[in-house]
Amino acid sequence: MREAKVATGGLKVSASPHGNSVNKASRILTCPVLQKTCFSTSTAGWAPAVTQHAPHFKATAVHNGEFKEMSLDDFKGKYLVLFFYPLDFTFVCPTEIISFSDKASEFHDINCEVVGVSVDSHFTHLAWINTPRKAGGLGNIHIPLLADLNKQVSRDYGILLEGPGIALRGLFIIDPSGVVKHMSVNDLPVGRCVDETLRLVRAFQFVETHGEVCPASWTPDSPTIKPTPEGSKEYFEKVNN
Repeated sequence: MREAKVATGGLKVSASPHGNSVNKASRILTCPVLQKTCFSTSTAGWAPAVTQHAPHFKATAVHNGEFKEMSLDDFKGKYLVLFFYPLDFTFVCPTEIISFSDKASEFHDINCEVVGVSVDSHFTHLAWINTPRKAGGLGNIHIPLLADLNKQVSRDYGILLEGPGIALRGLFIIDPSGVVKHMSVNDLPVGRCVDETLRLVRAFQFVETHGEVCPASWTPDSPTIKPTPEGSKEYFEKVNN
């Protein structure tokens, strides 16, 4: 299959073992008014909000080369980073997935799991994992990929583009009680920062453990703020010397 050329600002789709579905995706992604029409909005009627419980999900995932059923309940007692990406066998997506995979042990060390989700099937996920990285594949990865073939998970999380039928780059940090602590959405052409996601998880965990709040650009070596008038004054005196 020939590679599909894409309009300015868009994406392109490389060769895939699933030719018909990729041809369809290529037509979607080559829309000449990509930003203004094709990807202007999601028509989801509801989306989760920070401080609310995350929508439940259950679907087939690929993990360590095997198919397994996976649900939100599997992550009770742990933090979960649930990130959505548009399609397998594209270009920004493997850079994100590989980056999250490379940091998987750092997430595990802080009691946090990472799961990627797209509207592809688990068979397509496996084919992509079995494709060498030099050929645009994922190779061996250390995080599961969830198959949202009926698009219900993407729809429930409010990041499905109903027209083209693919997910925006949504990212959700869910705490051990299933509550959404952070959510963000990128437009399709721009990938996310894994180190920033790690920083946010650590910050939420620090607040939960110590009861102090984290200022802008906080890192584990940075001072925090006691959330009282007197406590905050101590912080501002310290950092403004």
